[in-house]
Amino acid sequence: MTLLKKLCYKKPPDGLLEISERVYVFDCCFTTDAWDEENYKCYVGDIVNNLKDHYPHASILVFNFREGDTKSQLASALSSHDMTIVEYPRHYEGCPLLTMEAIHHYLRSCESWLSFGAQNVLLMHCERGGWPVLAFMLAALLIYGKIYSDEAKTLDMVYKQSSSELLHWFSALNPRPSQVRYLQYVSRRNVATEWPPLDRALSLDCVMMTLIPDVDGNGGCCPVFSIYGQDPYMPGDKTTKLLYTTPKRSKNVRYYKQADCEIVIIDIACHIQGDIVLECINLHDDWEHENLIYRAMFNTSFIRSNILILNRYEIDVLWDAKYQFPDDFKAELL
Repeated sequence: MTLLKKLCYKKPPDGLLEISERVYVFDCCFTTDAWDEENYKCYVGDIVNNLKDHYPHASILVFNFREGDTKSQLASALSSHDMTIVEYPRHYEGCPLLTMEAIHHYLRSCESWLSFGAQNVLLMHCERGGWPVLAFMLAALLIYGKIYSDEAKTLDMVYKQSSSELLHWFSALNPRPSQVRYLQYVSRRNVATEWPPLDRALSLDCVMMTLIPDVDGNGGCCPVFSIYGQDPYMPGDKTTKLLYTTPKRSKNVRYYKQADCEIVIIDIACHIQGDIVLECINLHDDWEHENLIYRAMFNTSFIRSNILILNRYEIDVLWDAKYQFPDDFKAELL
């Protein structure tokens, strides 16, 4: 930090972490603790009062990432403070990400608020379990504002504001690969004439996997797929649906061994548009029990040449499942 910055630097109010200039995060987002209503209300009130003392002429906009549609605990705690609160979900079909539409709304809102007045402040909060999506959204804001440019390093920098155990605690899979993919989408705002691009309808014909993972410990797996997203035939319906699942009694379902096949092609034929979550699932011998092999979230509008190629480090996998995948593993979505 330069001498000038040191002289001008103001320590953040107690209970808040400064992410960038006039952007703060509640420190309760970095814990697994659950609060009772009265203590939580006192905690929030003290922090807001400290922030107002810190910025006596500030207008404060609060973003909250939460579960459900009922009035949130934070909204109740802030009801007497005359502050605007905007709330978003804390996941999209289990992924700690949001749709491109929601991300765009959030980023434009942040940009407008900070540029509207030199005293305006952003206050970020997530409910218990929402840290992974909050970390992504903070990284997206830093990329969008051109404060940082390297997507992976920016995301890591935000995650390092808390312990690594917190991410493991709240996310069964490592969400970084899909999150970095979406940060790359955000980066394209600086080079694209239209951002985000209009939703693009595609048909996912098949998935081609090279060097399948050893899921069962015997050198193979029985992969089936589930695909979630908004129905491309119902553009007015924003709810997500199960768009496709592999019929368990079909020719597509079989056991593959690494030693017997280098490339596996699985037909799908599913119409997709917008934000999509693809899950590859291992089906057990009884054809009833199953476990997740990997997951990937992507947006069809950013796919070029009608193919999305995902290597070993570009899929979300269970934290302890890295050893299952060969280094040259590849999934090609055609």
